[in-house]
Amino acid sequence: MNETEASSKGYAALPLQDFLEMVGSSEPDPGGGAVCAVASSLAAALAEMASRFSEKHLDGSHRLVQRAKELREEALPLAGRDAESYKEVLAAYRLPKEDPQRKQKIREALSRAADVPLQIADISCRTAALASTLSRSGNPNLKGDAVAAVLLAEATAKAAANLAEINLKQAGLNDDPRLKELGNLQEEAKKAREEALSPEVSA
Repeated sequence: MNETEASSKGYAALPLQDFLEMVGSSEPDPGGGAVCAVASSLAAALAEMASRFSEKHLDGSHRLVQRAKELREEALPLAGRDAESYKEVLAAYRLPKEDPQRKQKIREALSRAADVPLQIADISCRTAALASTLSRSGNPNLKGDAVAAVLLAEATAKAAANLAEINLKQAGLNDDPRLKELGNLQEEAKKAREEALSPEVSA
């Protein structure tokens, strides 16, 4: 299966080894955005597992299971969507330089390409908050997994936010309100990590 077939069917359908080989290949996609989407879904899956084992430790754990599952299912398809949006950017850059609409089309494609990593950052931030709750109040035997989910989700939020910021700034959209939103998401994910690793939790 080539890159075009894989992204159209969804990278989730690929064996992990095949996906890793595609990421490490000389093709431009899947790239950072797709990897962030997969990492975000893995963080949510860890939180989902920790939730399932916290029934006796945390009231409403069944709701956390459902929320974590929804986050996992929301994140994974964004891997393919990111690859598709990046192809639109490449297509815009390949337009003839004498095309009077080339600059505008590049700007529009870059702006659209920022939306998917923004979504990934948002999902990752919500995953970090959920996993942080589990690390503090869930099954203590699964604390390591919950903290791993927090750390992975925070890293994914930061990485995805950085990708979105790059696209927006390359498009010349330095006053775009999405930049502030991206900063807020990173701060929220950082807060979740700090709460999960606070001395009060580990005492």
